[in-house]
Amino acid sequence: MKQKNLLLLGFLLAYCFSSVFVINAEDPYLFFTWTVTYGTRSPLGVPQQVILINGQFPGPPIEGVTNNNIVVNVINKLDEPFLITWNGIKQRRMSWQDGVLGTNCPIQPKSNWTYHFQLKDQIGTYTYFASTSMHRASGAFGALNVNQRSVIFVPYPKPDADFTLLVGDWYKMGHKELRTRLDSGRDLPPPDGLLINGASKGLVFTGQHGKIYRFRISNVGISTSINFRIQGHMMTLVEVEGSHTLQEVYESLDIHVGQSVTVLVTLKAPVKDYFIVASTRFTKPILTTTGILSYQGSKIRPSHPLPIGPTYHIHWSMKQARTIRLNLTANAARPNPQGSFHYGTIPINRTFVLANGRAIINGKIRYTVNRVSYVNPTTPLKLADWFNIPGVFNFKTILNIPTPGPSILGTSVFDVALHEYVEFVFQNNETSIQSWHLDGTSAYVVGYGSGTWNMANRRGYNLVDAVSRHTFQVYPMSWTSILVSLDNKGMWNLRSQIWSRRYLGQELYVRVWNDERSLYTEAEPPVNALFCGKAKRPRLI
Repeated sequence: MKQKNLLLLGFLLAYCFSSVFVINAEDPYLFFTWTVTYGTRSPLGVPQQVILINGQFPGPPIEGVTNNNIVVNVINKLDEPFLITWNGIKQRRMSWQDGVLGTNCPIQPKSNWTYHFQLKDQIGTYTYFASTSMHRASGAFGALNVNQRSVIFVPYPKPDADFTLLVGDWYKMGHKELRTRLDSGRDLPPPDGLLINGASKGLVFTGQHGKIYRFRISNVGISTSINFRIQGHMMTLVEVEGSHTLQEVYESLDIHVGQSVTVLVTLKAPVKDYFIVASTRFTKPILTTTGILSYQGSKIRPSHPLPIGPTYHIHWSMKQARTIRLNLTANAARPNPQGSFHYGTIPINRTFVLANGRAIINGKIRYTVNRVSYVNPTTPLKLADWFNIPGVFNFKTILNIPTPGPSILGTSVFDVALHEYVEFVFQNNETSIQSWHLDGTSAYVVGYGSGTWNMANRRGYNLVDAVSRHTFQVYPMSWTSILVSLDNKGMWNLRSQIWSRRYLGQELYVRVWNDERSLYTEAEPPVNALFCGKAKRPRLI
């Protein structure tokens, strides 16, 4: 009997210790409280109203590690409803945290809401920004960097330090003026300048001779592609939006709206200062901004001329894009090699050809996808779907291929089964470059081409080592094709990153769904979920 009691005690102790271990092994939490306010800054030398987060412009960075839990309490002290989206964070099983109007009720003025999401199985360079209205044009953006866990090998030399650069176009008009202009039926003018980390000039990044520095570069603008280069230095591309790449060396890199890249730069030039240059692509006139890479101990200021970058040169950019390829033998956030997922051998279940367009509807400019200009309902799609609220959206508003006919207003949602393998073709029949983003996943960019896409173009797809990323450029009068396994259940925003186009209707949602209600595939609504429109908070029984 005594022996049995000892065995039972041993079992209980072992169970308790294992339980404690599980609790202690939970991934770390990072807590933030962000107060969103207006403030005055002079990014282009003229005082103007901007949107600050904790008094900062740009907003405070998030420096996380794979699988960290991120808790952000957002206090809205603006005079308008507000949301933040986490550009490129996949929100596994949790489209509730995506921070767009299709998934979340906005945070009303003088109120707050707390996001809680996990950086699940991700590494890389990302950003966050305001998703509501035109707020993004006045600030409310920042860096979100995800580093590897200590047990995960990094396929490049360990950098001695990191530099994060948020580069983007900027207007002297505030978001309300820009919005009024768009609402009145007028296009936006060209931007007034470019900024690096909120400054138009004079920003200094200091390093030591012989050291290796990791530059995390994101295009946080609202309309304009950029070219990035560093005077007298080559850049080794190592990561694009969570994918480790073949380590090609570049004099300059094109970075399109909403995209992020990571490069290594070795400081082996003579000790002095050098220009960091960003200039606009495919624009007239060309806008340029500079920072300074300063070697420690330098007493020599940077000298002109600035390094020359491409200006229009569409074919040049497309050729460079094709050189950005996946490092098949390297791991990313997990130990398994990126090439172990043989995306090119999987049969395509469905194809969506999405043509962007410009139309006049009810006497005003709107932007469309397959002739439909998106209108946000007062009830978020995700709430309507979860609680079976009728009359909010249907799956017949938009077709999966372009068709002739008049453009209309509507709430476009595609219905896709969980785990379907889908081909999206972005068809751009306009003379301006486009940039598209898909929430909740990353996709393999398998092809770029000129003209109108057809099925014969599949023969030219890169089915071996295409890079996987979340934002995809589409060149003028051209197409871009992506392949994606839609394995993340939820309601996901597919949008133009050209923010005036998105504001005026160039977006839609992809509902990834199956009829199994399981926590393994999708989380329940968060206990602090906001309700609005037709969605009412369920009564507790």
